[in-house]
Amino acid sequence: MFSSRLATTARCCRRQSLRYLSTSELVNEQKTTRGRVIFSGIQPTGILHLQLGNYLGAISNWVKLQNDAQPEDDVLFTIVGWHALTLPQNPKELSAARTNMLATLLAFGIDPKRSVVFHQDDNQWHTELAWILNCITPIGKLRRMTTWKSRLATSRNANDESEVDESMLNAGLFTYPVLQAADILAYRATHVPVGEDQTQHLELSRDLADSFNRTFSRRKRFFPIPSQLITPTKRVLSLKDPSSKMSKSAPDPASRIELTDTAAQISRKIRAAVTDSIEGITYDPVARPGASNLLAILAACTNEPVEEVAVRYAGKGHSDLKNDLADALEEMLRGPRAEFQRLREENGYLAAVAREGAEKAKERSSKTMREVRNMVGLC
Repeated sequence: MFSSRLATTARCCRRQSLRYLSTSELVNEQKTTRGRVIFSGIQPTGILHLQLGNYLGAISNWVKLQNDAQPEDDVLFTIVGWHALTLPQNPKELSAARTNMLATLLAFGIDPKRSVVFHQDDNQWHTELAWILNCITPIGKLRRMTTWKSRLATSRNANDESEVDESMLNAGLFTYPVLQAADILAYRATHVPVGEDQTQHLELSRDLADSFNRTFSRRKRFFPIPSQLITPTKRVLSLKDPSSKMSKSAPDPASRIELTDTAAQISRKIRAAVTDSIEGITYDPVARPGASNLLAILAACTNEPVEEVAVRYAGKGHSDLKNDLADALEEMLRGPRAEFQRLREENGYLAAVAREGAEKAKERSSKTMREVRNMVGLC
């Protein structure tokens, strides 16, 4: 009996201490008790609408996270179809894009045996949790979200965000940060790899997790406070204007490397890339943005520090750098490009992967939602 009372006291003390851990301490606690839960999502576009920056900035990091995960970690990647609906979509094109994106992820190295990969819209728990979170989300927080302006500006081909306003805003786009929070919290994710443009939304997810805990789960932190996972990000700049990011929406196709580009197209675009008239190669993003951009892309292709690549090319010319970069890009993209084409002929296999991923996602999130429904009084 005495040992039992000691154990009970220890558990109570442990729960109390967890309430006052800092975020970093809480993450460490989660890692030691149940492993990390890594979660991220991507819009359904697919290889036909992806450029090099998408791969180096997101998908390649996902593959690394998957491959570096420990046995006790849980890694989930989702294709966010419901988020796509916040802007006008052609239904047939969206349906094809969902499948294209799944094939793209698999072609570039996401392994359904090591990660849970699924379509967000195959798991209804996301929308139920989003509604519950909507009911505790202050309108003021949503009004402070700025991403909807950039998304509207892009969809309407506006020159800048000043050309769009709330009269163009629908409720789905206004509240999609809450759905994004539900995506994360449905799996009680501890770590979320996101780009700089999504940091504000992750902060909302953290706020909503904390708000839910304080409102419905004061005795314990039911939802972990998700931590932004810092991964090496490669900011790929335009080949024609190295002061701006490489973008699919840029009017000049020569400004970007698309993942479907042939070897000849890659070579032609790299040869025409903007550099400068200074002899020799140095890495100086401020004074020499064009040459520095090419060095950074080559470093990303070869997985080397950009400074080391710059030293190797110090006595060479721009043509040497461009030729080697074109070869490195083709070497990196050739295999995934062919694998994507093969997978698009395997619709049965892709459907099976999506179905199995959805089942795994539902199994994990249903455990969360049974407790959530109980805490808010829906059972």
